[in-house]
Amino acid sequence: QVQLVESGGGWVQPGGSLRLSCVASGSIFSGSAMGWYRQAPGKQRELVAGISSGGSTNYADSVKGRFTISRDNAKKTVYLQMNSLKPEDTAVYYCKMSWRSIYNYWGQGTQVTVSS
Repeated sequence: QVQLVESGGGWVQPGGSLRLSCVASGSIFSGSAMGWYRQAPGKQRELVAGISSGGSTNYADSVKGRFTISRDNAKKTVYLQMNSLKPEDTAVYYCKMSWRSIYNYWGQGTQVTVSS
């Protein structure tokens, strides 16, 4: 069984920071690619940041230079450090695990709200 448990979401003022965490159960974390996605009201779910099993990262253009994805295989945890947050970053953020590009697992989602 695989389960992804997210934490760290909440409300923050523009320019502030949040750190999201996603803890995975099961034994396939180290060999899996991980990603953070977000979905704002009325919009499609989009990839925010991804990290491969080998540690390679990629980011959406809208968050480059502001967000950092990282992973700790010992803790089976993936993080998303979000700095210089903007109102347009407001969305539900989802953690995803992809094993062998075949099996996908999703977290429950955590709300991030950026407003004054």
